[in-house]
Amino acid sequence: MSEGTELGRFLRARRGQLRPQDVGLPVGTGTRRTPGLRREELATLAGVSVDYYTRLERGRETRPSPAVVSALAEALRLSPEALRRLHELVALAAGQAPAPSPGPSRTVRPSVRTMLEALRPSPAYVVSRTNDLLAANRPGLRLFPGLTDWPPERRNLTRYMFLHPMARRLYREWETMAAHSAAHLRAISGAEPDMPELAQLVGELVVKSPEFARFWERYEVQTRGGGQKHFQHPEVGSMCLGYEVMDILRTDGQRLVSYQAVPGTPDHDALLLLDMADVTETADKGRPAD
Repeated sequence: MSEGTELGRFLRARRGQLRPQDVGLPVGTGTRRTPGLRREELATLAGVSVDYYTRLERGRETRPSPAVVSALAEALRLSPEALRRLHELVALAAGQAPAPSPGPSRTVRPSVRTMLEALRPSPAYVVSRTNDLLAANRPGLRLFPGLTDWPPERRNLTRYMFLHPMARRLYREWETMAAHSAAHLRAISGAEPDMPELAQLVGELVVKSPEFARFWERYEVQTRGGGQKHFQHPEVGSMCLGYEVMDILRTDGQRLVSYQAVPGTPDHDALLLLDMADVTETADKGRPAD
């Protein structure tokens, strides 16, 4: 194993995000040359030798025991999702990587398309496991201004977040949403590190977006099943919408995302406008290809 292993990079990145005071260590008075915790500090917290931990970071130790993995996770203050990622990387380092899966289907079932239309005026759409936009109702497509400027095969919501000029104006909390978007891809990469479509997307974003590259190197892992998003839409104005993310069974990772607002509120009025406003593009142009 070389010094550039995913397990080593994960450990270094997560160690660099912890401050001594985060884990109950004295800050000290001198200037710290190392961002975050030092190796010896983390090794002490995890109850392992500095030499052993250094070999883990450098890829020279590839089979830590379950007890060591649990101790590292506790010392690093890992979330449940980040802990799953750590276990995946340990398995990968030990040569137990899962076999690559076939490419995902881009076909959305007719019944799911019918459901999207039934949800109007609420914006709703279906995305692949890597956030390719596969299908959407009219307000769901119009929620992302300028997305239809791209051909259907390029309509990926993570690509839109980092590369489309409208995204920074659309998301009122762009920095937070962008960090979550990168963390979502990190979570996917743990389950299937050799996924071709993920490697292609990440490679493009790392090259074209310094912000994505910065978030990607933080090794944060997060999947989101719902919450709220704040939009500043160029056509219907400000909206604060709740949303839910639902897995579609018997598909290769497809998810249905829907947004809601309480009827009678300004946010719901904005949804009505989003659904009713004049659309210049034809239905064929606005509908992602299967």
